[in-house]
Amino acid sequence: MAGIRVRGAVVDDQTRCAHYAGELDVVAIRFYCCREYYPCHLCHEEAAGHSARVWPRGQRDEPSILCGVCRHELTIAEYLAVSGCPRCGAGFNPGCALHAHLYFG
Repeated sequence: MAGIRVRGAVVDDQTRCAHYAGELDVVAIRFYCCREYYPCHLCHEEAAGHSARVWPRGQRDEPSILCGVCRHELTIAEYLAVSGCPRCGAGFNPGCALHAHLYFG
């Protein structure tokens, strides 16, 4: 899935952005409202031109998380159950859980 475009203030090829650029900030989230990938809620707010909508709880089987290291797509349920990419082993930022309510219902 190397062809997936990540929008927003992306600063490197592993989906880090101007707002979150730590070593473990290597995921992008496909937003429910526009089905486009952004590194974070702030990138979406700045670039999308519309308000964000969270994924309904009943749609957690949708591929909506992109590992910035290997470009593997995870479902929301998979992402919420792991601390890193099941394909390449890249660790994900545990602090992202603090923002889960901005993305997932």
